Amino acid sequence: MQRMKKASTLFKHIRCHWKYIDRVQPQNSLPVLTSSHQNFRYTSHDVSQSSQNLQESYKFLKSVYTTQKHGVLSIESGCRKFCQTYRHMTEEEKLALLCHIAENYGVDQELIVDIVKNFLESKERGEAVILRIEERMRGALSAKYQVLFSDIGRIEGGVKFLLDMRADIIHLLSSTKDIDHVDRAHLIDLQHALRDMLSLWFTVGFLNLERITWHSSCDMLQKISEYEAVHPVRHWHDLKRRVGPYRRCFVFTHSSMPQEPIVVLHCALTPEISSSIHSIIGNHGYSSNNLEQEKIEEGPEDPTKINTAMFYSVSNSQKGLQGVDLGNYLIKKVAGELQHEWPQITQFSSISPIHGFRDWLISEINLASKDKGSHSSQLLTEAEIECLCNASNIDKDFATALQVFKDHVSQHSWVKSEDMMKAMKAPLMRLCARYLYIEKRRGYALNPVANFHLQNGAVLWRLNWMADTTLRGLSNSCGLMVNYRYYPEDTVKNSQQYIELKYINTSNHIQQLLTAE
Repeated sequence: MQRMKKASTLFKHIRCHWKYIDRVQPQNSLPVLTSSHQNFRYTSHDVSQSSQNLQESYKFLKSVYTTQKHGVLSIESGCRKFCQTYRHMTEEEKLALLCHIAENYGVDQELIVDIVKNFLESKERGEAVILRIEERMRGALSAKYQVLFSDIGRIEGGVKFLLDMRADIIHLLSSTKDIDHVDRAHLIDLQHALRDMLSLWFTVGFLNLERITWHSSCDMLQKISEYEAVHPVRHWHDLKRRVGPYRRCFVFTHSSMPQEPIVVLHCALTPEISSSIHSIIGNHGYSSNNLEQEKIEEGPEDPTKINTAMFYSVSNSQKGLQGVDLGNYLIKKVAGELQHEWPQITQFSSISPIHGFRDWLISEINLASKDKGSHSSQLLTEAEIECLCNASNIDKDFATALQVFKDHVSQHSWVKSEDMMKAMKAPLMRLCARYLYIEKRRGYALNPVANFHLQNGAVLWRLNWMADTTLRGLSNSCGLMVNYRYYPEDTVKNSQQYIELKYINTSNHIQQLLTAE
C-alpha cells in the first residue's frame, strides 16, 4: 500500500510535466529536447545572424550550463556580464534570448522518459528503489534555467534583475502577436518558473515593513510618487500631505533591494469612515460642489480625531511580482501597527475605486438598446425613467430615457446639472451595487478590486455617491467609490466563505440598493 502511495506521488509529478509536453509535442510522439540553438524557431535571430549581444549571451549559457566544471567566481562574473548585456538589448533581442533560454535550457524530456521507463520496470523492486527514482524525477523536472536564475539571484542587483526579466516576459507575451505557439508555451512556462521562485523569495517572512515619512530618503519618496497607481501624485505638496499628519504610508521592502518599494499602502487616520476621496487627498475633482473638504493639518496629531484607519491606495510597484499576492499581508501588518500606535482605532475600511464599472454599464446599455425585453426592464425602473425624462424635459419613453442615460454616462455631462445629478443617482447606485455583488467571473466578483478585498475577508459595506469626481474617477466609475470594511474578528471567516463558498458578505445598505430592482 505504501509503495502504491509513493507511486501515486511520482505519477502526479509526471502528469504535471506531461501537461507541458502535450503543449509542445504532437500526440502519439515521444518528447524530444531541442539542445542546439540552430533549431531556434526565430530564423531572424539565428546565432549566425544575431547581434553581438545575443552571441555573447548564447556563448555564456552554452559554456556554463552544459558543464559542471566552473567555479563560483567564474559563474558570478559571467552572470553579471549576462545581466549587463541583457539590459542593453532591444525588445526584439530580448525576445530571441528569452525564447532561446526557455526552449534550450528547460527540462531534459528524454531523461524524464528514461526515468519513467525505469520506474515501470522497477516498481516491484521495493520502496527504497521507488524513493530513489522519485529523487531522480524531482531533479529531472527542474529546468536548467532555474540554476541560471539561482545564480543571478546571488549577485548584487540580481533579484531586481529577475523581477524586471519576468516583467519583460509578461509584456512580450501580451504585446507580441506573431510568437510561434510552441515558443509561446515555452515562454509561459519560463515566466511561471520565475513566478514560483520569486514567490518563495518574497514571502512575508523575508519582507521588511517600513513607514515612509517626509524625512525618508528623496529616492524612496520619488519612487512612492512614481509608483502610485490608484490616485496619481500631482506634485510634491500633494506627496507631503500623503506622508504627513493623520496620514500613513507603509511599504514592504526586500533585503536584496532595500531602496525599492515592493508594495505601497496609503492610509488616512480619520474620525469616521470616509465617503469621499477628496477629503483624504485634497483634490476637489471636476467640481467643488457637495464635496467634503478638509484643510491640511499641521502640528501634533490629536488622538480624539482618530477612530478609523482608511486604506485608500494599495499599489504593487513591481510588475515582475504580478500574480504574487502581497497587498493582503501588507494590510494586515499595517492594521496591527496602527492598533499598536493608536489603541482607540476601532474601524478599518478601504475607500476603493471601481475600475471597469462605467465600461460595463455602457455595454449593458447597448445590450438593453437592442433588447426591448427583460434585459431592458432590469436596467432602468419606471421611476428612474420618469426622473430622467423630467430632468431632460422630454416625454416619458424608455428608448429616449436610455439614450439620455447613456449620453450622460459617456460624456460626464450630468455633473453640471443639479437636477440631472439627482436623476442619475438612483440608477447609478443600484446598477453599481449589482455590478459589484451579482456580476461574476468563475463564481467570484467580476471587479478585481472587489475580488482582492473580499478574498482578504472584507465586507462589501457602502457605496458612496460623488466620491471621486476627478476625470479619472468619472471615467472609471461615474464618480462612485466603495467602502470594503474589515472587521478583524471576522476576516478569516469571511475570507473562507468567499473563497470556498463564493459567498459575499454585504451590509444592509448594499442589500437595500439591490432590492430596489
